[in-house]
Amino acid sequence: MIKLIKLNLMLPVKYLALVAGTLLLTACINLAPFYSPPEAPVPATLGTPAIKQKPLTEVGWQSFITDKRLQQVIDLALKNNRDLRVAALNIEKSRAQYQVQRANLFPTVAATLSETASKGMSNVGNNGNVSAGTVAASNNSSGNVSHVYRATVGFSAYELDLFGRVRNLNEQALQTFYSQEENRKSTQISLVAEIATAWLTLAADKKRLEIAQQTLTSQQNTYEINQKMFDLGVANALTLKQLQTSVDNARVAVATYNIQIKQDTNALNLLAGSMVPAAWLPDSTLANVALVTQLPRGVTSKTLQQRPDVRAAEHLLEGANANIGALRAAFFPTISMTTTVGTASTELNGLFRTGSGIWTFVPQISLPIFNAGRNRANLTIGEKDQQILLAQYEKTVQTAFREVADVLVQREGLQSQLEAQKSLTDAAAAAFMLADARFKNGVDSYLVVLDAQRTLYTAEQSLVTLQLSDAASQLTLYKVVGGGWH
Repeated sequence: MIKLIKLNLMLPVKYLALVAGTLLLTACINLAPFYSPPEAPVPATLGTPAIKQKPLTEVGWQSFITDKRLQQVIDLALKNNRDLRVAALNIEKSRAQYQVQRANLFPTVAATLSETASKGMSNVGNNGNVSAGTVAASNNSSGNVSHVYRATVGFSAYELDLFGRVRNLNEQALQTFYSQEENRKSTQISLVAEIATAWLTLAADKKRLEIAQQTLTSQQNTYEINQKMFDLGVANALTLKQLQTSVDNARVAVATYNIQIKQDTNALNLLAGSMVPAAWLPDSTLANVALVTQLPRGVTSKTLQQRPDVRAAEHLLEGANANIGALRAAFFPTISMTTTVGTASTELNGLFRTGSGIWTFVPQISLPIFNAGRNRANLTIGEKDQQILLAQYEKTVQTAFREVADVLVQREGLQSQLEAQKSLTDAAAAAFMLADARFKNGVDSYLVVLDAQRTLYTAEQSLVTLQLSDAASQLTLYKVVGGGWH
């Protein structure tokens, strides 16, 4: 059975009124400057924004990326990529820091149980002082040992936040936490785009290797035929050496792309954070990985301001604004209270008896008088930090504007480039077939065939490069307008 003991402990009415009054004053004054979102230092629109089209910021990457293999690789990366893991850990760290700062808004209540034992001297002079001779003569004498037991509960040095210092520091920690969360979104956007681009680059290099292998096979067959003709005395040595040059060039290209494919795979594994299964790797086909719906040809500045990196910069700016309020509060008095209530007794079994109650109430006011300009200098630092973060925010918006402008310009000319390159490749293939036929019939020298073959090879490689640029530009546009973190 638990025995409940009621302590007849009561603070005087005047102290209770003082505590209540000061607590009511808490949170009355906020010295932080009024915050209003800064104007974007860019034009209101870029290009021709679609009126009814759903913003890409609301399109999840699972809807934008349609290839199932690539979706699996991105899922793997979101679980294992170390950069994204660091961003997530930074969020947890900022959340904990915010909770630490927020705890300062509330008093810390602690219960203590203590014993104080003291020993007095037995030989003391009439004036209460110990006689040196007496002490020397009675080293073995002992005084009485007294004990005092205390059990108290209360809070120590709780600051009454009359001028908003603690609340503004709490607001700064909260905005830092929000900024870290936006940074994680930005990291995820970049990761999705990097994974998709690396995956497409691997596919493009496999296509380039396929073209080089086809060229090598064709040139090798022609060389073997002419080697037999040379052995029979029909072909000349110059033609044979020209063919050998063509074969060796194709061999170099095949070896180069084999190396590049291995490096592409390593890069993809690094981004994914683990080994990507072979079944998830692309083939040599540059499939359209994006939505079939038309991508926007323009955006508004409001859309750009929703990008996670822009929002992160604004949260830091808001935090700096709150910090100015905390620094301003340093010029005003700091009021803190220490209060305990409990019981005390010289005997342990009498600790909770009636009449053993004790209490303390210690209000403290600290008024800054002279600190050699430290508070003024700290406020100046805080104001300059706020101005720096404002400039960084504006630079982030301008960078976002430039990135979108660049990719829109790129996409405007890509389609016409692709159409022209496809026509060029078809014409080069037809020219190569005619030149090869004329060489085999003895009409032209092999130099004509070699020139046609080089033109076709270059055209096919350029077509692959443009196809990769087209697919990558879709991913880049999706990234720079803030999509990909859902």
